[in-house]
Amino acid sequence: MALEPANVEKRKIGAHAQRTLDRAREISRRGSALLAAPARLRGTVERRAEALAVRAIRSRLAAIPVGDLTKLTAPGTGVPALEQAGYATVADLDDATDRRLLAVRGVARRTVQEVRKAIANLTDEVAAATRIELDPEARPEAETELLTALVAERAVRRAAEAVRGPLARYDRELDAHLPVAERAASRWRMFWIGRRRRERVMKAYLAVEAAADGMEARDLAAAIEAAEPLADLDAYRPEDVWREFEEDAAYYTTALANITGTDVADASALEDFVDPDQRRRVEATDLDVSHLRSTLREYQRFGAKYALQQRRAILGDEMGLGKTIQALAVCGHLASTGRRHSLVVCPASVHTNWMNEIRRHTTLRPFSLHGPHREEAGEEWLRDGGVAVTTYDTLHRLEFLDRAPHAELSAMIVDEAHFIKNPQAKRSEAVTELGDRAHTTIYLTGTPMENRVEEFRSLVSYLRPDLADRIEAGGAIAGAQVFRRLVAPVYLRRNQEDVLAELPERIDVEDWVQLADPARYRAEVKAGNLMGMRLAASAVAGSEKLERLAELVEESTGEGHKVVVFTYFLEVLEAVGHKLGDLVAGTIDGSVPPRARQRLITGFARTERPAVLLAQIEAGGVGMNIQSASVVVICEPQWKPSTEDQAIARAHRMGQSRRVQVHRLLAKDSIDERIREVQEGKELLFDHYARTSEADRLDDDRVPVEDRALEAERLRLGIE
Repeated sequence: MALEPANVEKRKIGAHAQRTLDRAREISRRGSALLAAPARLRGTVERRAEALAVRAIRSRLAAIPVGDLTKLTAPGTGVPALEQAGYATVADLDDATDRRLLAVRGVARRTVQEVRKAIANLTDEVAAATRIELDPEARPEAETELLTALVAERAVRRAAEAVRGPLARYDRELDAHLPVAERAASRWRMFWIGRRRRERVMKAYLAVEAAADGMEARDLAAAIEAAEPLADLDAYRPEDVWREFEEDAAYYTTALANITGTDVADASALEDFVDPDQRRRVEATDLDVSHLRSTLREYQRFGAKYALQQRRAILGDEMGLGKTIQALAVCGHLASTGRRHSLVVCPASVHTNWMNEIRRHTTLRPFSLHGPHREEAGEEWLRDGGVAVTTYDTLHRLEFLDRAPHAELSAMIVDEAHFIKNPQAKRSEAVTELGDRAHTTIYLTGTPMENRVEEFRSLVSYLRPDLADRIEAGGAIAGAQVFRRLVAPVYLRRNQEDVLAELPERIDVEDWVQLADPARYRAEVKAGNLMGMRLAASAVAGSEKLERLAELVEESTGEGHKVVVFTYFLEVLEAVGHKLGDLVAGTIDGSVPPRARQRLITGFARTERPAVLLAQIEAGGVGMNIQSASVVVICEPQWKPSTEDQAIARAHRMGQSRRVQVHRLLAKDSIDERIREVQEGKELLFDHYARTSEADRLDDDRVPVEDRALEAERLRLGIE
């Protein structure tokens, strides 16, 4: 039964009421401070980034000879006189006062004015081109301080978002009652007001007290208290923030560009081939990112908006630029508008990867429409909404879709769209029929379509038949840029060079696949054959890893990239060599002498055609310079991260002119997962099993890590 104001008035008013009101206000004050903390930390990021940029600009000016200013000033200005007087670089001149410059023989005031103007223009140009790139190897102090602010901003923003809703409800309750309840803090004021007014005050006070002492307020206060230390920059250890960066470099690179505004500058010239009116419509399109866990780069935002605005589109960005997250951004936006059913159709080799990417980048629920439980999963997807993932060969066999011909389909994402280039194929018919039902349909392909006009025309005919004839007539004879303008209403493609300043120097991608032969793998586990387990999970003949590798190579070489493939196993080298055929420029294993290795690498570097170099990781991963390759594929994880790092470093070196893409092929439900846990310093199978006596050996440091990983797999598979 609720307390009547008269029964509680004497013990509640005065000092007791003041303490309660102060406590109620304190929760609100601290919550508001937490919500404001991300903006404050972004300001810190901006200031620290600006300081780094100033140093970088200064360093660049110090490398430009004074003589270069003759190109930026009028003839006879007197720049040679300054050079002869000992001013070696533009930075030297920038440091000098006008008085010192005028003291040089042959230098007039006009010379100083011209030089100052030229230096200002040059500084602006250098500043516009300057981008901060964090170096996880050198880890300089200023970059560590900048990264600390970025890590803190992310952590605090997440914590702030978690309390935003509860705090808003709490503040509404306080705002409704606090102005009246404040009188309860003064016995004197309560004494001089009438009974009815006193009752209103006490009723308001009791509401404030209930709000401040309620379970939700206690949870809110605890969440705020737990989050407040996250805003303390001194609490972060350098090794921890750099580990954060290495685990999610793409996020921090993007966040830095977003906060400093360099992403907008870099994006301004990206879509020059898009009609200005079309571009304005795209940029004016709303994009709700509330369902995204990751931050989009500016060109990725444009890509997602483009797909939403066009509704029937081919996203053809070069591999490594994030077509997947752009497509998922579209799914997330549509979900926020009530369109909750998105479908991904992809090759079987990337099915698992799509499931992982949905979980990683979005809050949307993934459903696998592949395998024996696809019908049950499909019915659940229709009921609850989310992102369903199926394969080309499964799509036409999904019976639940036939039973629901009018079911909503928000977005249809068709990955590796060249799989449906043949209009007569059953898979093509299934995709196009379902695509006609979708609100938005996006085809993804990294293959440069201007080189495959007929294939491209087929894809366009599914989405925009009105454009297909124009493509046939015009072709790509006039060149890639003209071709891209012609097809801009349906096709958006950006190359690495377009967005180079927005990309990290190294792009790491995990490509997860399913085991092709679980029975063979289980037999190796039962036999305790660790090497056999690793081999069964690698890119052997008939495996999904080998299929995914072939797809990566096809896309990479189609883009003009050279590829180096690393593996521990000779059997994998043989299988990959057989699969790729003439694309293989050479194979390096332990039997190849050093001089012969160098000849292979030199030949690989000099060949003008896209090519693939195969290497045993312990033979080709050390002491070789393979920087002509811009794509690295590692077929299975290695026990020591340093082994992979050394191999990657063969391509990712000073002098590498393109961003290096690193693809790690990983098999679900296999020893690959255990090795990744070891690499990341995680407890083996921590996410799979509670502490049990049988699992004690998994974390016993006296037991070799390989034996612990084997034990973990035996435990997971229920093998005694």
